Amino acid sequence: MAVRLGAVLMASGSGRRFGGNKLLVPVEGVPLIQRTMDALPAGLFARAAVCSPYPEVLALAERRGYLARFNPQAGEGIAASIRLGLSALGAVDGALFAVCDQPFLNTQSILRLMNAFAESPASICALAWGGARGNPVVFPQDLFAGLSALTGDTGGGAVIRAHRDRLRLVEASSPLELRDVDAPEDMI
Repeated sequence: MAVRLGAVLMASGSGRRFGGNKLLVPVEGVPLIQRTMDALPAGLFARAAVCSPYPEVLALAERRGYLARFNPQAGEGIAASIRLGLSALGAVDGALFAVCDQPFLNTQSILRLMNAFAESPASICALAWGGARGNPVVFPQDLFAGLSALTGDTGGGAVIRAHRDRLRLVEASSPLELRDVDAPEDMI
């Protein structure tokens, strides 16, 4: 039986350190959110959702085949996106969570991450470089309750720390893939 994997693109951040919504800012001519959707096409997954308070992001998500979920609690922090995304996925064996500010993420690394989870569906699989955990991360279904219980600006790292023995690192193609954009100078 094939593993049913869902995906949640968390696109709700306020971009405080950046100075505003960074998701529509182009990197090499392509907006950050579009680069994320290119690396994680909705068709790779049984169900894929984008959680965001930004109408432009949600409209793009719908056009690209994602379930667009308005996040009215974005100000709470990342936990609101996690809960909202999980509620959109329905019955899946695992959920991949991706932040949307890693402009150099590529589909080959995502496929390796998905394959690692398919081979070991009880594991938490995280993209990594040089043994350092990064994003995206795939969580198995039995950990969804713990993820759903998160509040505030606490992300999946809290669940990973509680289940360290289940963590499996999957090397990215390049360290650039794990680089995120937090401030305008990171766009270079």
